[in-house]
Amino acid sequence: MASTSVGYSITLRVEAPATTNASGELVGVISGAGALVTALDLVESRDQKVVLDISCNAIDSAHVDRIRDAVGAVAGVKVGHVSDTTFLIHLGGKLEVNPKVPLRHRDDLSRAYTPGVARICLAIAEQPEVARNLTIKKNTVAVVTDGSAVLGLGNLGAAAALPVMEGKAALFKHFGNVDAWPVCLDTQDPDKIVEIVKAIAPVYGGINLEDIAAPRCFAIERRLRDELDIPVFHDDQHGTAIVVLAALMNALLIVNKKLADVRIVLSGVGAAGSAIIRLLQLEGARNLIACDRHGALTRARTASDPVRAWIGEQTNPDNIAGTLAEVLGGADVFIGVSASNLLVGDDIARMADDAIVFALANPDPEVDPIEAGKHAAVVATGRSDFPNQINNVLAFPGVFRGLLDCGARDIPDEMLVAAARAIASAVAPEALNAGYVIPSVFDQAVAPAVAAAVRKVANERALTETRGR
Repeated sequence: MASTSVGYSITLRVEAPATTNASGELVGVISGAGALVTALDLVESRDQKVVLDISCNAIDSAHVDRIRDAVGAVAGVKVGHVSDTTFLIHLGGKLEVNPKVPLRHRDDLSRAYTPGVARICLAIAEQPEVARNLTIKKNTVAVVTDGSAVLGLGNLGAAAALPVMEGKAALFKHFGNVDAWPVCLDTQDPDKIVEIVKAIAPVYGGINLEDIAAPRCFAIERRLRDELDIPVFHDDQHGTAIVVLAALMNALLIVNKKLADVRIVLSGVGAAGSAIIRLLQLEGARNLIACDRHGALTRARTASDPVRAWIGEQTNPDNIAGTLAEVLGGADVFIGVSASNLLVGDDIARMADDAIVFALANPDPEVDPIEAGKHAAVVATGRSDFPNQINNVLAFPGVFRGLLDCGARDIPDEMLVAAARAIASAVAPEALNAGYVIPSVFDQAVAPAVAAAVRKVANERALTETRGR
């Protein structure tokens, strides 16, 4: 049975008879319906009735309805409003804009706005490069989406993507002190997306592409990288790849294996899968088999897009054909960025000794983590309710903090590898174990370490370019 989640936390306003066992009976009914009761508060007491607020965690929306019905079926009980705390925190959005400078009197206004601001405008017109220091450009990122691949929910469109982009912007600020703003575009035409992003780019010091479906996300990113003088980062690709590489570095230490020697099977050849392949190969992986829904990509299978064609040519050195479960036999590492429940415990049992399993599909992984843990040495997921959560928030705030600090114009591959090494190093050797191969998303040391690693690469590249002139 699925687990209850704080993501479906509700509070029921209940009117019940004023008896000594009323509250206990209601808690028992809610627990019997499969919910986890987290709080019970007395709101009002009368001679014959009491009003209670009962909070609990449910599984999903249908489960909420069953809980409400179960409570309402108790004799003498009336269920009033049922509030959903997840919806409550989104009321009015999750972001606001606050000025950084005081506006207390006429002098403040004269400097921040007219007439003083005219001097700043003229300075930028004469030297456009000073805009980075004299405007929000120095610390601001656009979180851009077309809403075509929202989480694992599919093509929901621009408006429905906005809550995710707001959340992303909040994470940028909390973990990296980067000011980010959602830019949800009501078009899914790659040419229009590129045109719009180029048009708004003067405001921003970087572009974070998010939840744009493959394969057009590849072309959009490539064109923007070529045509803009600020860094463009597609988090679904590069953020995921960075954190996967970091976790794999540490997991291989646990099982005493080397990246160059292991056989890796990867499920999912979209944005995340293709970027993981490129970064693992850059770091030395040599035996990697990529699978889509039809099985292993081989050189005999013609690909419908350039990315799959590249994967077919650059992976699977022995040209092994077969289903995901078939090619997984004897593999040292499984990485899933695809769909839920593709594998069972017996499939993991057929992997090599001391296997590593990263089942990252959300909300339900490619294989049950508990079943995988019976056979694998290290198991990681994208979920917060299991050990080893592989979460992009470990990467993107620090990556952009570093990029903005050094005024970078692009993101070379060595920056991605440096970021992964910084994340892996955040787990101290004495703390490393099978249940802790990746730091907590709340580890405040991670983002500064990643930022420092990015700045170091940028400074080294700048020094090399200077010497080469």
